[in-house]
Order: sequence, then structure tokens, then C-alpha cells
Amino acid sequence: MWTVCLCIAALVALSFVHWIHRWSNPRCNGNLPPGSMGLPLLGESLEFFASNSSSDIPPFVKERMKRYDQLLIYKYSCPLWFPLTEFVCRYGPVFRTSLVGRPVIVSTNSDLNYYIFQQEGRLFQSWYPDTFTEIFGKQNVGSLHGFIYKYLKGMVLNLFGPESLRKMLTEVEQAANKSLDMWSRQETVELKDASAAMIFDLTAKKLISHDPEKSSENLRENFVAFIKGLISFPLNIPGTAYHKCLQGRKKAMTMLENMLEERRRRPNKVQRDFYDYVLEELQRKDTVLTEAVALDLMFVLLFASFETTSLAITFAIKMLAENPHVLKELTEEHDAILRKREDSELGLTWKEYKSMKFTFQVINETARLGNIVPGIFRKALKDIKYKEHTIPAGWAVMVCPPAVHLNPSTYKDPLQFNPWRWEESELKGASKNFMAFGGGMRFCVGTDFTKVQMAVFLHCLVTKYRWVLMKGGDIVRTPGLQFPNGLHIQISEKHKIRARGGRNHPSRQDDEEADHVYC
Repeated sequence: MWTVCLCIAALVALSFVHWIHRWSNPRCNGNLPPGSMGLPLLGESLEFFASNSSSDIPPFVKERMKRYDQLLIYKYSCPLWFPLTEFVCRYGPVFRTSLVGRPVIVSTNSDLNYYIFQQEGRLFQSWYPDTFTEIFGKQNVGSLHGFIYKYLKGMVLNLFGPESLRKMLTEVEQAANKSLDMWSRQETVELKDASAAMIFDLTAKKLISHDPEKSSENLRENFVAFIKGLISFPLNIPGTAYHKCLQGRKKAMTMLENMLEERRRRPNKVQRDFYDYVLEELQRKDTVLTEAVALDLMFVLLFASFETTSLAITFAIKMLAENPHVLKELTEEHDAILRKREDSELGLTWKEYKSMKFTFQVINETARLGNIVPGIFRKALKDIKYKEHTIPAGWAVMVCPPAVHLNPSTYKDPLQFNPWRWEESELKGASKNFMAFGGGMRFCVGTDFTKVQMAVFLHCLVTKYRWVLMKGGDIVRTPGLQFPNGLHIQISEKHKIRARGGRNHPSRQDDEEADHVYC
């Protein structure tokens, strides 16, 4: 009896040891990149999701970059290999890990990142962890491929492409002016939440004609609950941030479904929007669109407008407050636009928007240093050999934009907010060294919409208002960018600030004195 028990125990122990060994040493038809798979099942997820307050490359990635650079230097220490050592150190290593139960190759190499984006649909395809798919929906645009993805991309460009944005410019300016006027009447305003509300309401109005002032339900509140648990450890237990995130999505999707059904019963006769387009497409016999795909797309579009652009605006204002010389240059550019305008009562024109050269440099620098998207995921469709390493078929690949954007070999003083570094650049899309909006055929279709909103908001802000930071402004990355204490500012109209000095038209000295306090 004891012999049998000992044999069973030995077999169990041997199986466990073998499983641990296989976990730590995955099979590969070639040489895997260096790295550790971490703990069984859990991998290195806890380190990856650990919060930090740095604007530098995330510690999880930076520590491994240094570790595996050293390994490569040691490996190629022979003088004959010295040029290769320099190459590897300059562009960053590739390493393996395991996150939320999946083996992952992390690339900090700008050449490999570019290669991955260019091989979309051939060697790689868009992929996100199962937890993200559960959050954004199984039919979300990031998980779709081929014809259906191109079809949905065309739908979005129809809504937010350059031609549509020309027509939207006035609406965006009116929304910015209305919000800034309202904020200037408040003691303080928390910029992240306030700008998110401004952008969300504008986007929801454009997409689905949703007016929060007339609606009995607050669609935005459900997105607030959703976002609070978005970048969190995926533990779906009541009380956890992740569970609240899923509940927020469920409520938001229910509201979107109800709105679509209501539109079926009562077509919109005032203005056409996304729902009208969806209903027309669903009625076509040869359509590839389904209601589930349309609703998931709607959810993603509202999320993107709600979260990413408001984070970018908040980060930009923080940077402008900390770099008054940048604010001065930005203000001069926008004041010049007003001086050249024949009728001061007219709003922004498309020509004026396109002339905002320094503003676009500020936006690029905000995107580079802010690194709002800490990782872009793909999946290898077959075994792929890249230099001395092999990426196995089925493995996830995480492109790491911060490692590229903060590379001192590419960007001098990478942690400095320096919009002038973009002076000679005519960057309109992605490049090997700039991928804040993705790359390849999946370059973010909402990029132009984001730039319009940021540029118009900055124009309205710096030409009519000054602001002072009251509290908050600390950043935390988990690994996505967050403002845990918000960014609380006090906004005042410029002519009201001047009135405090006792004159309607103060001297330049008065303005300079005000600049010590107000941005």
C-alpha cells in the first residue's frame, strides 16, 4: 500500500517538475529571445501591472532592456562583433515573458516594430489578451481582420475623415468655447474629467445624436465605471476594479442597444448619424455588418473619444504649465491667427487650422512623452525568424512605443518636453521612431479627429483664458497613464484678469506680472 502511494506521489512530483520545466523553457523551432516566463500561469503579470510614477520607459521593460543588453554585450564581447554590440544596444533588445497566462515576445526594437506593422495580415495579425476581448467585445474592431476590418475602417473614416472634420470644425470650436466659459465660472475644475465630458458629449452627439441634457439616462457614467477598471489585474470577483469595469461595459452596451432599437422605431429626421448608417446597412441583403459588430464598434469609438483624447489634453496642459516658454510660443502662434483674421467674430477656418505648425509640434511631443498607449499587441501567424531569434507561431508580440519614444539615441534628452524637436519633421503618420497612433494598415483612424479636438481646444484656451494649477497633476502608470489626484485648475478670462489691475488695457508689465501666477 505504502509502495503504491509513494509511486503515485513520485509520479505527481515528476509531472509537476516536468510541467514547471516546460513552462520555463517553451518549445521553439529555433532560438527564443532571452527572458523569463515567471511563475506558472501567472507569469510576470504582477510586475507588468505594478504602478509607477515615472515618465520614463516602464520599469518592467527598462529593467529587462538593461539585463538583456548586458547579456548581448557579454555574448559579443569579441572585438570582431563590436559593431553588432553597438547596434543591439542602440535599438534595444527583444525579450520573452508571460502575461495573463499567455507567452509574449516584447519588442523594444524600432526595426522589428516597423516590420511587425508592415507585415499585418501576412506574418502578424492584431491580437489582444482574452481579458481585453471580454472588455471591448468579441466583435470589436481590434479583433477583426481582413475584409470586415477594412469595411469598418471605411465606416469610421466616413465619420471622422478629413472631409467630415472640415464640416465638424465649427462644432468642435463651439463645444470648446462652451466648456471653457462654464469652467471659468467655477472655483476650480478637474481637467481630466471635465475634458472627457466635453469630448464624450460631442462625440456621442455626432455618432448617435445623444444629448445628455435631454436623456433620462447618463451614458457617460457607465464609461466612467468601465474605465476605472480597464487597466487593472483581470480578477473578475465582485468588488474588484476589473469586475466593476465589466459591469460598466454591460450597462453601457444595454443603453446602446436600447438606443438602436428606439431609432428603429423612430427614425431620426433631423440629422443623419452613425445609427442611421448602421440601420441602412443591416437592411441590405448582401451586408457583412451585424448588430453585434456595430454596437461593439460604437462602444470602442465612444471609449476612445472619452479616455485617450482627454488624457492627451490633460497631459498637454500639465506640460505647458511646467514649460512656460512653450506656452509663450504656442500663444503667439494663435494670437497671430486672430490678428490676420479679417472679421474677429468669425470662427476658425480649415486653412487656419492647417496653419498651426507649432501646435502640431506640441501635439506630437505630447503623444511622444505621454505614451498613453503603453503597448500594441499582435500575434505571430507562423514561426518568424528575426536576426538570431525566432518568434514562435501563436505567440503574442507586444510592441513597446515608450521604449522607442524615449530612446536617447533617437531623441536628445528624451524626458524633456521639447516641441521644437519636430521642427524639421513633416510627420503625418507613423514612422520607425514614432508610433503613438499605431502603424501600418492599423494606424489609428481617429488620429485626425484627436488632433482637431486638441488643436481647437488649445486655440480657444490660450487666446481667451489664463489658468493656474491648484492641485494634483501627479501621474501614475499601471501601465497606462493615469492622473490619480486629477489636475485641478482655475480658469479666468484674460480681460477679467486684466481688470483686477484696475485698467481695461494694462501695460505689458502688468501682463508679465500676471504670467508669474497664471499660465
